[in-house]
Order: sequence, then structure tokens, then C-alpha cells
Amino acid sequence: MLITDPLFYAAAIPAVLLTGISKGGFGGALGGVAVPLMALAISPVQAAAVMLPILCLMDLVGLRAYYRKWDTDNLKIMLPGALIGIAIGALTFGMLTESVIRLMIGGLAIAFTLNSWLGLAAKQHAAGRSPLKGTFWCGVSGLTSFIAHAGGPPVMVYMLPQQLDKVRYVATISVFFTFVNAVKLVPYAWLGQFTADNLATSLALAPLVPLGVRFGMWLQDRVNTTWFYRIAQAGLLATGVQLVYKDIGNLF
Repeated sequence: MLITDPLFYAAAIPAVLLTGISKGGFGGALGGVAVPLMALAISPVQAAAVMLPILCLMDLVGLRAYYRKWDTDNLKIMLPGALIGIAIGALTFGMLTESVIRLMIGGLAIAFTLNSWLGLAAKQHAAGRSPLKGTFWCGVSGLTSFIAHAGGPPVMVYMLPQQLDKVRYVATISVFFTFVNAVKLVPYAWLGQFTADNLATSLALAPLVPLGVRFGMWLQDRVNTTWFYRIAQAGLLATGVQLVYKDIGNLF
């Protein structure tokens, strides 16, 4: 049976819609918001499992929109690094308690927001492709994406200093996460994450995907992007702080 807790849907519905809006009109930069929000109501491990099929569905939309507009040379560096990070996440799965995972997710949410506000990645000097940096940061992205679907900040640290054309940048990120999320399906299934309850809940939330993505496309030319991110990131920061506050006491 699917999850029936109203508190879960109070968090999950805006989480899925916001992720779809972000992917549809704002480059998917806020894809990490869903698991922190859902983790307020259910286990973060279950939240990640519920969200993965939904993310894969969203990825298909982005892949069609940016077909053959990506940077192939960058992807040759980025994808192997992501595989390393995903493998580390799969092999270390279950070694951490749910409290520690919630703290990690909350910390990622806070770090992502502060990075966006302070512009740490964007302030780096322009740089070209780097196999060493690309493998490292995309490996970190693969790991954080495996844990909480929060792989955006690490890969941004590698990509933003290159100052690529906007379309090429978004297309490359879109292909990267389409690959990452598709690969994650294998270890998630191997680890027993796709239970009947989780898949039924994903299916129940799936109709929100086209709504969110299409609304994002509609909003793209009508809403100031800066203010969209400021409001959404403020919500993400508040969620991260709530998660950290909720579980920090469990460490002592």
C-alpha cells in the first residue's frame, strides 16, 4: 500500500512540484529540495527511494528539450566520476543511522543555499575542463546524489567556472543527472529500496510531474529568476535547519 500519512503529502506535493518547476524552467538547480522536505515526515532513505522514479521521469523531459546540445568532452570526464561516487554510496549504504543521514541531508541543504547566496562557485576564476577536478567533484556529486538526490552543488563547483554557454551548460547538467539517476536505479533495486509501498507512492505522485515541468516552462518568461531562487532557497534553508535541529541532539 502507498503511504497514507497526510503530513507526508503536505511535504511531498510541494516538493515534487517545486522540483518539476525547477527542471522545467530553471535548469533543475533545486532538485535537492525534495528529499529534505519529505524527510520531515518519513525516513530519508524512504524519501530518496520514493523520489528516484519521479526524478527519472522528469529527466526524460529535460533530455528531449536539450537533445545534442550538451558538451560531450565534459561528459567524458564527468560520467566516470559519478559512477565512482554512486558505487561508494551503494557500498556504504546502511552504515549510517537515519539521524546521521538526516543531519547530512540538512547540512547539504544549508550548504547548497549558502553556496548559492554567496556565489562561491561562480566567484572562482574561469577555468577549462580538468579531468582531475571533474572526476573529484562529479564523484562527490554521485555520492550526494545517491544519498539524497542532492548532487547539484558539487557538480556546479566544477561546471560554473568554465563559463559555458547557458544552453550548453544546462544541457550538459541535464544529461549528467539523467545518467546518474538511471544508474542509481540498479543499486536502489539491489538494496531493496523499491518496495511495493514506495513504488505505489511514486506512482501516486507521478501525475504532478508534467504539471510541475509545464508550469516551470510557463514561468520561465514570466517570473524573475533571481526572486524565484531566493524564495525557493530560503525554503530549502529553513528545511535544512529544521532537519539539523531535529537530529543534532541524537549525536550526544
